[in-house]
Amino acid sequence: MGSFSIWHWLIVLIVIGLPLLFVLRAPPAGVNRFGDTPPSMNFGEAIASFFRNYVNFSGRASRSEFWYSYLFIIIVAVLMGIVDIFVGNEAVSSLWNLAILLPTLAMTARRLHDINRSGWHQLLAGLFPIGTIALLVWYCRKSDETGSLNEIQRVFR
Repeated sequence: MGSFSIWHWLIVLIVIGLPLLFVLRAPPAGVNRFGDTPPSMNFGEAIASFFRNYVNFSGRASRSEFWYSYLFIIIVAVLMGIVDIFVGNEAVSSLWNLAILLPTLAMTARRLHDINRSGWHQLLAGLFPIGTIALLVWYCRKSDETGSLNEIQRVFR
């Protein structure tokens, strides 16, 4: 009863060690490989960009675009939940969640690109709690201002 088996250690390694492997690794040094620095946006511009870049997984998304889009998603989800109460089933909110699945994944990938991380890092959310906490910290980080390759090439022309 008091001993830790190899299976316990394997679970600890997977739950804590695997996310830490990705979290503690520094992003690549040098220029941001995902493009130019994105502009700051207001609420309306962020929503327009969210739907305009529906499945655009390339480029970068600013903090304002990311957080305003998530605010919009939460507001609409609450409204859809209220509609579901009156309708009697969860069809409306299920359709909303299905409709925003791809643009949310794309926007999150672009937000991670803004700090010079791969969009695949959003899979860390499944490795709770370390991966989820790391992603929240990364979403709040300031843009990687080291400059993009295009900006540096313009300087040396």
